[in-house]
Amino acid sequence: MPWQQIYDPFGNMIISTALAAIPVVVMLAALGFFHIKAHVAAGMGLVAAILVAIFAYGMPAEMAGRAAVFGGFTGLLPIGWIVLNIIFLHQLTEQNGSFKVLQDSLSGITEDRRIQLLLIAFSFGAFFEGAAGFGTPVAVTAAILIGLGFSPLAASGLSLIANTAPVAFGALGTPVITLAKVHGYDLMEVTAMIGRQLPFFSLLVPFWLIWAFAGRKGMMEIWPAILVTGLSFAIPQYLVSNFIGPELVDIIAAIVSMVCLVAFLRVWKPKTIWTSPSLRGKDISAHEAKPPMPVAKHSRSELIQAWMPWVILSVFVFIWGLPVVKTWLNGIFAPAFPMGGLHNLIEKMPPVVPQPTKETAVYTLNILSATGTAILLSAVVSAIFMKYNPVTIVRTFFKTIWLVKYSLLTIVLMLALGTLTRYSGTDTTLGLAFANTGVFYPFFGTLMGWLGVALTGSDTASNVLFGGMQKVAADQLGLSPNLMGAANSSGGVMGKMIDAQSIVVASTATRWFNHEGDILRYVFFHSIALACLVGLYVTMQAYVWPFTLMVVK
Repeated sequence: MPWQQIYDPFGNMIISTALAAIPVVVMLAALGFFHIKAHVAAGMGLVAAILVAIFAYGMPAEMAGRAAVFGGFTGLLPIGWIVLNIIFLHQLTEQNGSFKVLQDSLSGITEDRRIQLLLIAFSFGAFFEGAAGFGTPVAVTAAILIGLGFSPLAASGLSLIANTAPVAFGALGTPVITLAKVHGYDLMEVTAMIGRQLPFFSLLVPFWLIWAFAGRKGMMEIWPAILVTGLSFAIPQYLVSNFIGPELVDIIAAIVSMVCLVAFLRVWKPKTIWTSPSLRGKDISAHEAKPPMPVAKHSRSELIQAWMPWVILSVFVFIWGLPVVKTWLNGIFAPAFPMGGLHNLIEKMPPVVPQPTKETAVYTLNILSATGTAILLSAVVSAIFMKYNPVTIVRTFFKTIWLVKYSLLTIVLMLALGTLTRYSGTDTTLGLAFANTGVFYPFFGTLMGWLGVALTGSDTASNVLFGGMQKVAADQLGLSPNLMGAANSSGGVMGKMIDAQSIVVASTATRWFNHEGDILRYVFFHSIALACLVGLYVTMQAYVWPFTLMVVK
């Protein structure tokens, strides 16, 4: 007989919400305040989640254990598989010196750290978010930034801040497509609604990014370049989302943004060149800060060799992201394994869903279609191009596994925690707490999306988790369901920078191991502040003319 989720086990939402928050509070406090290593903090959060699920929410102990195991497998594939292989590629390019040539070529475009951030963290990262998502952009951009000489905190934190505005349309529109498919939204209408919310923040985030790095004065010195970057991303984002569809929004906007910024730099240069690799020059000590080195000149063939691995990576990731390719690869090999003792044995209950709905728990070993496999193949092809021998390639791969072993363990534990909170219903309790806010619901409903991504690490998962609830609440309050469905996704993008798996990906890519708490403390303010701004914007769309004219009913 299925176990039915209970969202208010104590008949008091204050007590139930406080208990539901315990696992998240334990993990974040351990990371952010007590400086406990990430894998230990994740383990503590998981233990707390198991205890709350069993003793507070009445979930059968065996079922709770199976949910955690199921989440752990999900952590390995796809997230851990992406992290492992992008670091493998980075190792290969470092060992033969091609990464140093790539750094020089980027410095040749501009030596100014602020503009490097715009080009790499925002525009280039948005391309990878659109093509692959699931941690890929942070892994790639953080690795490049640390190679360019950025301090570990700057490379990690700023990559996370930059990877926000593109997230709703990441992985070829997967979050929006899933929202429409699972909860019955009209795909084009909800896509258009998101496309009327995020462009404002696509313009704001580049300014916010440079302010976070260089301060207000440093930001104002290059405002023309920031404006070009943001506008050239925001305008295509609006046009494609409103008139074409969700699949290519980020890819087209990112390419346009990169081309426009590089072209603009041919006719405009900043009056002063910002060469400090740290956050406002303060997050590393004076003896660690190195003076800028003269930019080395390289031949055309050297530049082609240095950029080729990243071009190969982009091509492979883009091809693997195409639905027709994924379908074909899954047709070759993608066995599905229902999780015994869990699959279809949990029922999600009203008011989250109109009627009791069974939760599936099927692990699909889609190793061929996984983005991490595309990255692995691109790394192998790149290694051959760089004239590595097979023995060295294999040795480097196993060396990389050893290098990221604790990060992989952390990701497994984080996903186990997130999956358990989903199946036990504790994350839904937190969502319902936001839903009981009446006229303030547009603001708090947006924060519900933020919370969903912060907990699950995925805008797609947050849309699955809360998309139906947003629709029901909007109908009850006389709001547009499309507005609140879009708000769930738009608000969710700001939670991406504080979700545990993204922080682990960033710390691993920069090899700043055991500093996840430092990264979390740095990005948390930016995450909650931007999420609140999205909430205020959605509130104006709900109640304030002329913003209400943008709402798709």
